[in-house]
Amino acid sequence: MLALIAAGWAQASDSTSLVGRLQHHYRSTDSFTAHFVETLTSPGGAPRQRSGNVAYRRPGMIRWEFDAPQPETIVADGATLYDYDPGLNQVVEMSERSAFKNRSIAAFILGVGDLERDFDGQTVSDGANDELDHLMLTPKDGGAKIELGVDSKTLNITRLRTADALGNVTDLQLSDIQRNVTLQASIFSFTVPPGADIVNAAPGH
Repeated sequence: MLALIAAGWAQASDSTSLVGRLQHHYRSTDSFTAHFVETLTSPGGAPRQRSGNVAYRRPGMIRWEFDAPQPETIVADGATLYDYDPGLNQVVEMSERSAFKNRSIAAFILGVGDLERDFDGQTVSDGANDELDHLMLTPKDGGAKIELGVDSKTLNITRLRTADALGNVTDLQLSDIQRNVTLQASIFSFTVPPGADIVNAAPGH
């Protein structure tokens, strides 16, 4: 029993240490660019994979460019998120915060959250042998958990995995990460393409 208690304390201590170090790294990252591979898995379905490039500037400015054969552009300017599907020539427009069902996750993604305040963190092992420190973040205000894969040397988040109540899993892997690069505001400005339909997504939709 004492050994189990000691092991549990050590794991909690490691989690607290990692969350603290990650929070400091997270706070000191004003911008980054990276290549990403996104894998979507649904119960009973084959995994679907897409890739592209992402640029981020604090607070809340994000641009995702998905490559062919399913090109898509997602731009967030700090207040509004635009999702453009060139195949449909359609733009879905919504407020950034309504794009995320959980306030803590929204704040984390937008770069205005506090990991130690908003989440309970626990180190986990996923058996991937990927040389990453895996941290499970559970929002203190409820909602879906986020599993992070953290490079122990750079403290960059190189993997982010979430699952919804229906069992749909999104696994995002980042590579070629460049931190604190100069990114012009124009990168995060979106102009609706000529003739595109605009769909305004209300909160909760």
